[in-house]
Order: sequence, then C-alpha cells, then structure tokens
Amino acid sequence: MALLILVIATAVGLGATWMTATRGTDLGTLTIGAWTAQPRIGTTEINPYARATVVRSGELPLGTGDGIAFIATTDDAKRLLDGRCDVTVSGITPPARFWTLTLYNAKGHLVANALQRYGFTSEEIVRNADGSFVIRLASRARSGNWLPTGGIERYQLMLRLYDTPVGIATRTQRDAPMPAITTAGCS
Repeated sequence: MALLILVIATAVGLGATWMTATRGTDLGTLTIGAWTAQPRIGTTEINPYARATVVRSGELPLGTGDGIAFIATTDDAKRLLDGRCDVTVSGITPPARFWTLTLYNAKGHLVANALQRYGFTSEEIVRNADGSFVIRLASRARSGNWLPTGGIERYQLMLRLYDTPVGIATRTQRDAPMPAITTAGCS
C-alpha cells in the first residue's frame, strides 16, 4: 500500500512540475490590460518555476537593469489574437529609452511573411501629432504601421521596454500606460 501511495505521489509531483515548467505560473506576474510580464525573471529573485521555464525554453530574459518584456496573447476583451483578423495596437508606451514590438507565432518563433517584417521599434514607428501610434496587424496590407500576420491562427506580441522605470514596483495602467489591443473584424 505504501509503495502505491509513493508511486501516485511521485506521478502527481512530476506531472505538476512538468505542467508548471511548460505552461508557467502567475507567481510574480505583472498584468496591465492584455499585457503580462514577469519583472523578477531576469533577477536573482526569480522563482523556481520561472527558472525551470527559462531553462526548458532556452530563452535569455532581460535583466532588471536592461528592461522588461511584456507579452500579449489576447486583445483587451480577452479574445485570442488571430492572424485572420484585423487587430489594432494603439496608444502610447511607458517611458523607455527604446522599445520594440515583435510578432511571434504560438511557439515563440517569428511569423514568416514575404516582406520579412517582424516588428517595429520606437525609432521607426510613425506617430500621431500627440505622440501616440497605431499599428495594424492583418493578413492583408494596411496603410500606416502594418505588421503582416501571414493569416496564422494564433500569435503573440512581445513589447520589450529598454532602460525603463517599469518593473517590480509597477502595479497599474497609471504606473505604466500600455497600448490598447483591439480586434476590429475577421475575414
């Protein structure tokens, strides 16, 4: 009987560890609108589950002195980002010396497209007179700042802020005004 309990406990423990290492946890996660980040992931204060996820993925997270990376897999209404739909990222970003917005597929690889256009930087984006911007993500060409989705079913956006005060002490949209993500329509 004791051996059966030990086998079951081992299976549950290994299963929970595998699930956490592949799907991550919400421990120490900062969520503002549709954007989430783990400010402690590039520090010595990283939790063991996040460390296991980083080791498994082989990613090199930004150090706390370098910046912070936010990921969005849904729009502000919690609809999954779909490459067959027209999605708009608009507004402003928190203060940062430099930022990048990059489009990745669900596995974390750049989305293939004929233009070889994978993202925008704060240096090249076309802005409105008030400093805000609008980026359109769609399978077909759009005017202005456009990122081709290739019509893939699911994708994610990564907004990296370099040399920014946003981090561990950030809690609200007021502390870090993040761009809005809206889905306009699907083809």
